[in-house]
Amino acid sequence: MGSRRLDPDVLDRLIDLALAEDIGPGDVTTRALVDPARRGRARIVARERGVLAGIPVARRLLRRVDPGLRLYQALADGSPVQPGSVVAAVRGPLAPLLTVERLLLNVLQRLSGIATQTRRYVDAVAGTGARVLDTRKTLPGWRALAKYAVSVGGGQNHRAGLYDQILIKDNHLAAAAATPAEAVAQARAAAPRGMRIEVEVETVRDARAAAAAGADIVMLDNMPPRRVKQAVAAIRQTGRRVIIEASGRVTLRTIRAVAATGVDWISVGALTHSAKALDLSLEVEVD
Repeated sequence: MGSRRLDPDVLDRLIDLALAEDIGPGDVTTRALVDPARRGRARIVARERGVLAGIPVARRLLRRVDPGLRLYQALADGSPVQPGSVVAAVRGPLAPLLTVERLLLNVLQRLSGIATQTRRYVDAVAGTGARVLDTRKTLPGWRALAKYAVSVGGGQNHRAGLYDQILIKDNHLAAAAATPAEAVAQARAAAPRGMRIEVEVETVRDARAAAAAGADIVMLDNMPPRRVKQAVAAIRQTGRRVIIEASGRVTLRTIRAVAATGVDWISVGALTHSAKALDLSLEVEVD
């Protein structure tokens, strides 16, 4: 499971790419209108209710653009915000501040949107014992940031990529011409020692067979809550300590019913692929 940390090297590579994309050979508007010596400050203000995420990214971004830009009076990531809340303030030369304005807001709005969406799902299953997990359904290049925002919102990170856990899905089963139980046995023989093996199943029968075959995690894919409950009971009857995950078509309206079936994890792609950006604005004042 993930934690609320960001790899500085990954962050710097993403920032460099974003700056090259947006600024290119230079900000022609600011260059034409703003005296490089002019200084000022700006407030970043929330326009709607949500959960803040991305302040460490914002601070590093400002330093990369101009060491004279300073973020201060910043709320901590995970803080609840209301319309009118001052999320943070920036002080320094105005020209680089205007140049980085859009990218700064893009980062804070996107990550805060993911954290806000995640918090809604986490609150929806409160008291059930089920954990809300993210998926690999992220924007290319943004996975580390998106998963960080999920953790800020109270969710749990699933796989970082294809390299850190075996997850046997329906297309793997089709390509290997294997049942879930057969695929688990084959993966166990080939997997590095200690690596967890998860398998996706669509029937109660396959769920029980996969658990008995040695799967560490059984993912119940696109099952209605009534069928999920049956699968949970069947897996528990094997006597093995297996993590049970529900996935597929889970919404805010349905997640509570899924959690009530007794599953351990519920993975939700919408945390990252459908989160609405939180409405934030930046207001400049000249010294």
